[in-house]
Amino acid sequence: MDITKIRSLIAEMTLEEKAGLCSGADFWHTKAVERLGVPATMVSDGPHGLRKQDDGADHLGVNDSIEAVCFPAGCATAASFDKALVNRMGRAIGESCQHEKLSVVLGPAVNIKRSPLCGRNFEYLSEDPYLAGEMAAAYIQGVQSQNVGTSIKHFAANSQEHRRMSSSSEADERTLREIYFPAFETAVKKAQPWTVMCSYNRINGVYASENRWLLTDVLRDEWGFEGYVMSDWGATADRAVGVHAGLDLEMPSSGGINDRKIVAAVRAGTLAESDVDLACERILNIVYRYTENAKPDTPWDMEAQHELSAQIAAECMVLLKNEGGILPLSKADSVAFIGEFAEKPRFQGGGSSHIHCFKTTSAVQAAEGLNVTYARGYDTAADRADDAMIAEAVAAAKAAKVAVVFAGLPDSYESEGYDRRHMRMPECQVKLIEAVADANPNTVVVLHNGSPVEMPWIGRVKAVLEAYLGGQAVGLATVRVLFGDADPSGRLAETFPLRLQDNPSYLYYVGEGDATEYREGVFVGYRYYDKKEMDVLFPFGYGLSYTAFEYSNLRLSAASVKDTDALTATVTVKNTGGRPGKTAVQLYVRAGEGEVIRPVRELKGFEKIELQPGEAKDVTFTLDKRSFAYWNAALHDWHVESGDYAVEIGQSSRDIEVSAPVHVESTVAVPMHYDANSILLDVMKSPAGAAAMKPIIDALTATFGGGEGSAAEEAISTEMTLAMMNYMPLRGIISFGGDQLPPDFLDRLLEQLNG
Repeated sequence: MDITKIRSLIAEMTLEEKAGLCSGADFWHTKAVERLGVPATMVSDGPHGLRKQDDGADHLGVNDSIEAVCFPAGCATAASFDKALVNRMGRAIGESCQHEKLSVVLGPAVNIKRSPLCGRNFEYLSEDPYLAGEMAAAYIQGVQSQNVGTSIKHFAANSQEHRRMSSSSEADERTLREIYFPAFETAVKKAQPWTVMCSYNRINGVYASENRWLLTDVLRDEWGFEGYVMSDWGATADRAVGVHAGLDLEMPSSGGINDRKIVAAVRAGTLAESDVDLACERILNIVYRYTENAKPDTPWDMEAQHELSAQIAAECMVLLKNEGGILPLSKADSVAFIGEFAEKPRFQGGGSSHIHCFKTTSAVQAAEGLNVTYARGYDTAADRADDAMIAEAVAAAKAAKVAVVFAGLPDSYESEGYDRRHMRMPECQVKLIEAVADANPNTVVVLHNGSPVEMPWIGRVKAVLEAYLGGQAVGLATVRVLFGDADPSGRLAETFPLRLQDNPSYLYYVGEGDATEYREGVFVGYRYYDKKEMDVLFPFGYGLSYTAFEYSNLRLSAASVKDTDALTATVTVKNTGGRPGKTAVQLYVRAGEGEVIRPVRELKGFEKIELQPGEAKDVTFTLDKRSFAYWNAALHDWHVESGDYAVEIGQSSRDIEVSAPVHVESTVAVPMHYDANSILLDVMKSPAGAAAMKPIIDALTATFGGGEGSAAEEAISTEMTLAMMNYMPLRGIISFGGDQLPPDFLDRLLEQLNG
């Protein structure tokens, strides 16, 4: 329906009907206006499958949802570094939504992984905003290609579960703009999600649901968002304030309570009816976009999607260690699968994204027909491994050529609603791994977890495969990777620190009371570890392969550019190993010396490519102003410092293979205003300031510099005088100038400096 007809429809509504349209009919449906033929539509939890609940169902999954397909969670799919793969997954979920008459799937979740402790990290994508934004855009484009909407969430700065409905994320503008906003910004500008879900938390004291700067000034006016904003379930505070701020749809229904508050505010003159009309317009635009393109006869082939889920999971797995090339395993060898996760894999997290799977495939099931034995090893429910279990596991390990321990984090360790308290794995699993490693030197560990874990046992095992939470077919994917039917091509989308205390947010995470200070600023994840030159367990972007890749011949389109120019970078990548394989080519920009404190390097491009043995391909990236910019709080805009930068390409943030320099010239000067307290060092940085100050500095140097002595001593004395003068405020010139300066000297100087 075109916008003119929608506006005409709204004009026929009563104020009560318009206010009612701004909240859900129940937990999952928008309201209908039967008098005018306005239909209701249904939304569903996601983002890695459908959690459709129909009758009186809750948000967190006490009641069962329909059977569906569980794809790998965000922690896994981000590790694929493969936009095409995530797009393909999105299309499959979009088809499922059409089949089930769902207008919007609630995802993707793109909040930044500030700390390994966040309870929902398993469904979030990355610690890096560029990677999160690009992957989110690809997913959104996939889902919405099927004429089904997405709801990117949770906007914004929602990086903990502790006090999530009351806590205020206290962060400066640069931190928000460089770290916590870009994933949303990229998704909006590249993919236009139909809806955006605002978060529970406050941002610098203002609830996201009432934050006009966030929901209107930034999201709509700056980024050009065209859809509607919905609340997270129960995130609404003052409903009338929220409508004015740009919160269009309250979910779930308030039973009419908040609808009546909207009506009362309009009649009291504290809320403009035009704000209500605009919210209705945005909601109906999406309602009709779906209903006019609904295809409930779309087939949903769950078996085909199960196979797709397995393919995606295999692409997401990260090979962390492979000593002596123990992997891939030979199908002729005897192998012991040890650990309950081999038979009952943990493949998804808890809370609103929990899928009721129509089937699962475990590693034990997938290994049927191979020379594989199984020992339980530990009891997940009881979180224990008794002597009998360990003895059985040790016996199985001794009898096999290779022992594969399936371990990780149980459901209770990470879920929506609460944060983890540590990075440790269950002690019973650590003891099991150590016992098996003592029994068989050829021990491999497969991890099922949604966040980094400490690995005190890593020096005692030959290989580690990070499977993350790989969806319902993770067992099938794991066996394919272990036995070489698929190449592990995942790369870490987050740093694995050696210990929790190394994390930059460690001292401040969860905060004090209802305030959480983001004191680490822009130094999140690898930006911090690399700047500190700190040892980590595994760096951002890291991952091994069953083959090897060589990077060479990096060439830039220019040696010097203006910040308004596009710069292309092309690198040649070659498979130098003996097997086909995929790699994630990662491009980082390294800032040179400048006035602004910046990370060592930042991801600004990535591309997943597949190469046959001996094959080489050129990969080209295009860089723009944002690739070199930081957020300048004085300008309230992105700014590039003039200077020398480096374009770096490699296999992780710590493994840079090739690098090329480029000079970037800024086309925008940061405006400077000087006062009596401005120091000479800052004034002298601008050409105008240097010209104005030169005669004064020469006079002061002649008066206080030099002296009797050798030429070398006089030069040193003059240099020392200049160094001290650097930090002198302009008002200090009067003290040293004495009677030689006119009374209005400082006023005239400031007038000259400030133009």
